[in-house]
Amino acid sequence: MPFLLRWIGAFALLSLTWNPTEWNFVTWSMKNYSTQLPLTVLLGLVALVAYVVYLRATLRSIGPLGVLLVVALFGALIWVLVDWGVLETKNSAMNQWMGIVMLSLVLGIGLSWSFARRRLSGQADVDDVDE
Repeated sequence: MPFLLRWIGAFALLSLTWNPTEWNFVTWSMKNYSTQLPLTVLLGLVALVAYVVYLRATLRSIGPLGVLLVVALFGALIWVLVDWGVLETKNSAMNQWMGIVMLSLVLGIGLSWSFARRRLSGQADVDDVDE
């Protein structure tokens, strides 16, 4: 259940920032920045903080190589599904949603990996602390 919550948080962050519909922050901010500049900046900074938290946790737990491997794994999975005819490449909106799902899974895995590793190996990750 904790992984599911972390993944839903990452999916919400990514899809609220941008998605193929008109209901996203990027579209809203481009339409309203001239009349709602303070709110646009505030919401942009809140999103930036959330991205920093997710990206920092992901890079610290699985590292850049781990991110690359997880992206490659999901890319190969999508390739297989397209090859088998389960997914079509002609549906642009569907492809964009698949990209959002894939990236949110990468962030969800990155945020949850330290917990999973501790359960599997019994070893805890510890940050370097200056004394």
